[in-house]
Amino acid sequence: MRALIIDDSRALRAIVAKLVKGLGFEVLEAGNGREGLEQLKSNGAVDLSLVDWNMPDINGIEFIRAVRAQDQYNAMKVMVITTQTEIDHITKALESGANEYLMKPFTRDALLVKLQMLGIVND
Repeated sequence: MRALIIDDSRALRAIVAKLVKGLGFEVLEAGNGREGLEQLKSNGAVDLSLVDWNMPDINGIEFIRAVRAQDQYNAMKVMVITTQTEIDHITKALESGANEYLMKPFTRDALLVKLQMLGIVND
């Protein structure tokens, strides 16, 4: 299983990477949506993308729309991880093609529950 973590915060990428590596994922990282698209192009599809909303260049919603427009990424699960907590943001993310939404800060257990809901992990 491979996960792509896209967040402009290097510290947050490191924290999330540690969590998902602990669940058995190989991890790729990107600092914004454009880098995330480049990672997919260079390394092929991943099983899971964990995407921040607010990033420079290409934000999380733009990234989601870009990958959902390409059939080769249909099986990839996308979870938005963000500080955006308003219901309008959640709705917009899901309508754009996200499979799940997790608000920062979050715990390992909260992430695990979401991944279980997506059918990605069984722990």
